[in-house]
Amino acid sequence: MSEVSTPPRAGYRLMHVHAHPDDESSKGAASTAKYVAEGVDVHVVTCTGGERGSILNPKMDRPEIAANITEIRRQEMERARDILGVRQDWLGFVDSGWPEGDPKPPLPEGCFALVPVEEAAEPLVRLIRQFRPHVVTTYDERGGYPHPDHIMCHQVSVHAFEAAGDPERYPDAGEPWQPLKLYYHHGWSWAKTNALHEAMLAHGLESPYTERLANWTREPDWDERVTTRVPCGDYFGVRDQALLAHATQIDPDSFWFAIPRELQQEVWPTEDYELVVSHVASQLPEDDLFAGIVDPS
Repeated sequence: MSEVSTPPRAGYRLMHVHAHPDDESSKGAASTAKYVAEGVDVHVVTCTGGERGSILNPKMDRPEIAANITEIRRQEMERARDILGVRQDWLGFVDSGWPEGDPKPPLPEGCFALVPVEEAAEPLVRLIRQFRPHVVTTYDERGGYPHPDHIMCHQVSVHAFEAAGDPERYPDAGEPWQPLKLYYHHGWSWAKTNALHEAMLAHGLESPYTERLANWTREPDWDERVTTRVPCGDYFGVRDQALLAHATQIDPDSFWFAIPRELQQEVWPTEDYELVVSHVASQLPEDDLFAGIVDPS
């Protein structure tokens, strides 16, 4: 009888905190799939149900879909969760929507972005203490982009990361647990976008980023915040399948799939993060979210 080998990362635990269903697939999904394949236990936390999100795929923009968007987005999340091989929980807050107009209208009463941070962090602290992750990832202080729920997700995640290990805070939310590292996900830097753009042109292909780059106000200091590039090009296919599971949000004919996968793997085969807090010694730059964690107990 042959022995069953232990996955190289068995015992390691990683938590991603996201604002809406589909964010887990558009931000860090390939590195998620890589870690799952290596035996890491990955837990996705979704703050809201995406109830106020628009239907972004024209093929799905139908009255019966709009009327049942909450349940449909839950089903999409279930499919993406299974594709990525993660466990997933909802915090249960209500989508704040994307305010449009000048001036922008007030946010809807009772939405996620209007809940006091101290209150909104409690269920996340509870999940952190239950799951006991070694690493937590979330968005930067801008939310990745300035959606009210993304900014709130950042605030809640940072608050919960700091509070989860303190026995004086949220004493009814379980036994304290201090995650060892906190990262911000950096999805679309100027450097990455420009590298893919130049590669498309070099191959005689039309770039989907021409207009975007022409209007981009470059902030070199922002790009330099990336500390950790996780090689995960072999898992871009899993990422794409997870994205497509969110059929109301992802148009298969959109820019998401305009760059050939082989070109992405050649030009930018990593997903990029910023190490914000570390309670272990790790040398920068890194290529692993678990760098410096030697005892995953």
